[in-house]
Amino acid sequence: QVQFVESGGGLVQPGGSLTLSCVVSVRNFNLLYLGWYRQASGKQRELLGVITGGGSATYADSAKGRFTISRDNDKNLLYLQMNNLKPEDTADYYCNLREPVTNWGQGTHVIVSS
Repeated sequence: QVQFVESGGGLVQPGGSLTLSCVVSVRNFNLLYLGWYRQASGKQRELLGVITGGGSATYADSAKGRFTISRDNDKNLLYLQMNNLKPEDTADYYCNLREPVTNWGQGTHVIVSS
């Protein structure tokens, strides 16, 4: 079964940057469409963007222009670079498939505050 381990979260000031990583333990990593998701307290889970196996990414409006998704197919790694962070970006961040499997990782917490 595919497994996800997110890391890189923490406390950052508004306007700052942060890069999250996700280790995806699966045999066919190179073939998978992957996504980054987040869930803020009291809100529904939100899909931030999707990246194809070849590295082409698309983004939700909330992420477009500030966030960049990339991947390293040699290392089974997925990245989310976040720039110009805002307090409303505070959330738990998760990686999963474009059509998510039910076994979510623990996520990594991002707090944007001064």
